[in-house]
Amino acid sequence: MATIKDVARHADVSVTTVSHVVNGTRHVSPEGRARVEKAIRELGYVPSAIARSLKSNNTRTLGMLIPNSSNPYFAEIVHAVEDRCFGAGYNVILCNTNDEAHRQGSYLQVLAERRIDGLIVVSTGHDATLPTQLAGLSIPTVLVDREIELTEQQPCDLVETAHMQGGLLATRHLLSLGHRRIACIGGPEGIAPSEQRIAGWRSALADAGCGQGEGLLWHGNFTSQGGYEAMHAVLRAQDAPTAVFVCNDLMAMGALCAAHERGLRVPEALSIVGFDDIELTAFTSPPLTTVAQPKQRIGALAVDMLLERIDGKRQDARKVMLQPELRVRASTAEARP
Repeated sequence: MATIKDVARHADVSVTTVSHVVNGTRHVSPEGRARVEKAIRELGYVPSAIARSLKSNNTRTLGMLIPNSSNPYFAEIVHAVEDRCFGAGYNVILCNTNDEAHRQGSYLQVLAERRIDGLIVVSTGHDATLPTQLAGLSIPTVLVDREIELTEQQPCDLVETAHMQGGLLATRHLLSLGHRRIACIGGPEGIAPSEQRIAGWRSALADAGCGQGEGLLWHGNFTSQGGYEAMHAVLRAQDAPTAVFVCNDLMAMGALCAAHERGLRVPEALSIVGFDDIELTAFTSPPLTTVAQPKQRIGALAVDMLLERIDGKRQDARKVMLQPELRVRASTAEARP
């Protein structure tokens, strides 16, 4: 592999001149620049990103942690982040923690060693060590989707959807269709977005005089299999509901499958609402009514807020709460007697 010294010899210039051409740090005569650029092409020279970052103290690389790369919701967020980073001239190192706290800690160490300029984190649940780990990194950080308790030494930005409002939207939609016995399939207990969506479901039921969902709450693990198993449990209940609010779309897709296996037509016999509005929900059978998170805006905002901190344009932590929207499709209908 050619080095900067090889280029300098080939172009008959100094190493310093080659460096100025590559980095654009000083004017070089057109003749000298032409010789250097020709030598670079002929030798196939690739500048060392590591060496350049040591000089500039900037790698133009961001790190991103997500809990589960197989979840289309996170995949769509990553797509938005990568698209925004590419436009800004940044690369992204993506790490999938697989919802395991020890992986999260290991990946944070790896990203620190890679000298990333900033970090986007969708945290793994139940990791009490994360605030201390982030404080130890001392780099600009944006939290996405899930808020965590942070130390004063590490003020992080936050971008998330109003999850409780989304639960309200979903449940009020079902109530407007005449449903009164509305079950909920939540995510893992203790995960903030799921707890907030469940709180919205409870609040909407209470406002309508339908109690607070006593005996109508089940939990899944945010996967299709989890939703499938939880829906079978729902349908085994002595007094089955006429509608179900499912706290993410993957579980809602599993719930649709379980309802089909039990011979229940959706929405004639059972209405189902999901949460996230991943692309696949428009192609389920029937297409899924769901609460849409503004995923493109979440990803773009996370990058923009991070670059503000990296460029020194802002020091104080900023919190942005985005509003969800209801996408009514064919999985919900008026309750039948």
